[in-house]
Amino acid sequence: MIRMNKYLLAFLVISFVSVFFLGTYVGVYKIFPYEFLDSTKEFLLEQKTIESNQFINQANVDYLIKIDTKSDIDQKRDFLTEFFWDVGSLQRVKDKSQLPEVESDISDSNYKDLQNLSRIDRLTVEIEYGVNSISYLFIPERSNEKLILYHQGHGGDFLLGMDTIQFFLDRNFTVVAMAMPLLGMNNQPIVEIDGLGQIKLNSHKQLRLLETKNFNPMKLFVDPIQINLNFLDKEYNFKQYSMIGLSGGGWTTVVYSAIDERISNSFSVGGSMPIYLRVAERDMGDYEQTNIDLYQNVNYLELYILGAYGDDRKHIQIFNKNDPCCFSGNGYETYELVIKDKMLQLGKGNFQIFIDDTHDEHKISDTAREFILETIN
Repeated sequence: MIRMNKYLLAFLVISFVSVFFLGTYVGVYKIFPYEFLDSTKEFLLEQKTIESNQFINQANVDYLIKIDTKSDIDQKRDFLTEFFWDVGSLQRVKDKSQLPEVESDISDSNYKDLQNLSRIDRLTVEIEYGVNSISYLFIPERSNEKLILYHQGHGGDFLLGMDTIQFFLDRNFTVVAMAMPLLGMNNQPIVEIDGLGQIKLNSHKQLRLLETKNFNPMKLFVDPIQINLNFLDKEYNFKQYSMIGLSGGGWTTVVYSAIDERISNSFSVGGSMPIYLRVAERDMGDYEQTNIDLYQNVNYLELYILGAYGDDRKHIQIFNKNDPCCFSGNGYETYELVIKDKMLQLGKGNFQIFIDDTHDEHKISDTAREFILETIN
């Protein structure tokens, strides 16, 4: 027994010393698994910071919402169209709008393996400063006469959303896929700015340099969507439009569904939280997510309500519980019930939050897609 205890003690001492020196070596030379351990530490510290700063409760949130009646809804929407387009109503925007340039039945090897696909049409929208927006319209062989507008985020090309595109094609939806300005297949033009010279636009942070008395660069995020929808209205007879966006595309979904009631169902995945919850630097977002001229007039809570309000309309936020990118945690609990109560008061529309705890990634998971499909149907 004494000999066994000596062996056990020796084993423990050797193990402790080995782990100590291995840990020191990993820390000094930053070899595997240094990056994993370091990122895990930062994530846990950030979560602690978030939890310690979430002092806002539901009673505090209610005063931020200046929507009580249908008239308030209309005034907020009119502000949005004035803000983005300098026109007082969406109908006037549509009346003045162009249509996209359409190239039918294109060939793109990236999508050659998609199933239930009849053809792909390329939609190109030209906007101010030479900025363009290239979208793909995926037309299924068998159609249920419903359309999904899929919007990619800051990750870049909507090719990253291939799984979501295929998921809905398999279920006979038509899908139009879009990317944010300057990302994916969209161009990055060189522009001349008074007093600054020529600048190549390759970041959303640069867009504030385009702000003038007569032009709001925030328009670049929403104008291609309304132009594409105008084309779809003209050429097709879809029974329903639903919009799904991931990350920056989720932000786009929040904003655009607040403007346009043609979007019946909107699903923002890891896309936004109110500014008061953005205590972690990674959650602050780009230029478009913190534009003070927008959010002091229509804040995020009000955008959620506008996206949900209307006959047979739903706005649903999907958060990945352990998202390594953004908007993880339980901050949504500070406003979820407040907005649900507000929707009951208004009498039209539905707001919901869905927490996806099936993975630890920044993505639209199989679980989320099934939930979206069930909600749409």
